[in-house]
Amino acid sequence: MGLVDLHLHLLPGIDDGARSLHDTLAMARVFHALGYTALAPSPHARGEYASVDRALCLARLDEVRAALAAEGQPLALHVNAENYFLEPTLFEALAAGTPRTLGGGRVLLVEAPYQGPVPMLGDMIFRMKLKGVTPLIAHPERCFEFEKKGRAAELVGQGALLQLDLGALLGRYGKTAEKLARRFLDEGLYAVAASDLHSPVGAEQWLSEALRALEKAVGARAFSSLVRERPTKLLAGQVD
Repeated sequence: MGLVDLHLHLLPGIDDGARSLHDTLAMARVFHALGYTALAPSPHARGEYASVDRALCLARLDEVRAALAAEGQPLALHVNAENYFLEPTLFEALAAGTPRTLGGGRVLLVEAPYQGPVPMLGDMIFRMKLKGVTPLIAHPERCFEFEKKGRAAELVGQGALLQLDLGALLGRYGKTAEKLARRFLDEGLYAVAASDLHSPVGAEQWLSEALRALEKAVGARAFSSLVRERPTKLLAGQVD
């Protein structure tokens, strides 16, 4: 079983990720070289990006699949989006039964604001669970809300899943994010680890270092769970 990434900005020219198909293919080559076999590109589902348009994202996903096939790349690509807790249309989509879930299943990749508290986060998670959707919270170690002692464990207890941003282990987002990431790893709070890759520049070096750092921190068995088994299960809609 190869590695699986559930959070990356691979689709070209629609958000703050890959700028062109050239970037996209360069990023794909990095993942292939590092042993990844499946990716779930997660364009931002936010109004400030063209990627708020679901149909456009699906079209770009098909374009990238075709480009990878033409290049002989064996990477499997899956439907996904990076949703935003405070995006007005998110709960409208949930109410309508049309959220932009991972693989079209039961898991919703969602990010919290980086700055400022989000006291209603628990209520939002509850509302998602009522709709049969499990939130996978992107890079909590980078969000102010999760600096509160015990907050991450509290939300996991309420049914949320957490996604580690691998770059945090290298200090790419500052000392606080690195400290929180390692604490959450020690507490066993993360369900998966992902790259949140936006650009091919320097990607192979830092991502390979981050994967080594993760395995060193948690051991081979937990490493495999975070980047192989659990992401594969979530893609299949297996939350428990």
